[in-house]
Amino acid sequence: MEVQWVLVCHGMLTLTVVVSFLCGHSPFFKGTPIGWIHYFLTFGAWDYLLRFVEFVFGSKGTDAVLSVESFCCDRPNPLLQIIYLVILGSTYLIAAKSSFVYIPGYYIGEVHKYISFGAVVVGVLLFLLTSFCDPGTVNAKNVSQYISAYPYDDIIYSEKECPTCKIPKPARSKHCSICNRCVARFDHHCAWMNNCIGEKNTKYFMAFLLWHFLLCLYGAVAIGFILAGRVKELRIVHILTTYYGIDSSFRSLAPRVLQWLVGTYNTQILLLVFLALVSLLLAGFFAYHLNLCLTNTTTNEKFKWREYTSLQKKISEAKASAAALKAGMRNTELEHPAKSKWKGLWRRSEAKAVAIVAKRNMYDKGNFRNISEIVFPLSSRQAFQKPYDKSE
Repeated sequence: MEVQWVLVCHGMLTLTVVVSFLCGHSPFFKGTPIGWIHYFLTFGAWDYLLRFVEFVFGSKGTDAVLSVESFCCDRPNPLLQIIYLVILGSTYLIAAKSSFVYIPGYYIGEVHKYISFGAVVVGVLLFLLTSFCDPGTVNAKNVSQYISAYPYDDIIYSEKECPTCKIPKPARSKHCSICNRCVARFDHHCAWMNNCIGEKNTKYFMAFLLWHFLLCLYGAVAIGFILAGRVKELRIVHILTTYYGIDSSFRSLAPRVLQWLVGTYNTQILLLVFLALVSLLLAGFFAYHLNLCLTNTTTNEKFKWREYTSLQKKISEAKASAAALKAGMRNTELEHPAKSKWKGLWRRSEAKAVAIVAKRNMYDKGNFRNISEIVFPLSSRQAFQKPYDKSE
């Protein structure tokens, strides 16, 4: 029973951390433990680390940590690409060394040795495609294509010049400070790929996320079948019920079988849990980006819409305050506004406001056309490969 409760507590803790990391930024979780954990994971932990380093090593230690951060996060480098390859390669080698000896098994066939290797190779190819494919670099030669492809909405995008590249800035583009280039339909800079995710490689990035989610899920399920096969082949249930007098109900057998598996096949259990957790994370990232693709929005535009909504809210509040002052409202009422007891309702209304503003997205043309723009980028289509006339 102790093993069972330890695993339950471990699963609940892991699920809380994953949900907090992926969803804690939502206005719905503002002021809740999920929101606090998200803040700690994304900002607080780093801040406390810097304070600890400064306390122990002084300002020189802090400068050293910040210089490492600058190298890893503020300029192109292959560090995370190497880490990805090491994680993928070592995970496959550990799985092959510890589990291939039980293939073929009672529930799994010999073919899975070759399927798993092929799946890893495909994953690496998608990684290389995403990493080294041009994301849609905007320069003086092709800027007219991108300006023709994406019109300005005059809300979050307007005609302007990139101050760094000194060329017109197409709608939906952004100058990446890490890569030092303008990228069309900029989504984000992915440190794992050491590349921006833009118009021309979003399809490879989505394929990478989906394939690695399926790869991790496949690995977890395959190891599960291997372990189930070992339980069947070694007649563990029969031994427990016949020689140890354990009741044949699932509630009585499950913790004993699990305890035996953890003690006998601990490497496989650790791999299964690791792959299951990574598949959960990848599923969350894929679902988030799939939603962006279906609505023809980018991560960069999500932040822009949020800033626009916040600005409009502040303007509305300022207008309301000015109107109240003009109407002769007492100063004390302005300085000490009554605290609302409907905080949860306000959070929902704030999220609703973001959704309402997002409906003004002129680039959303329906799910089918939005996905077709990902697979076949607009700038590469013949209809948009024409000179841009500013007078149009």
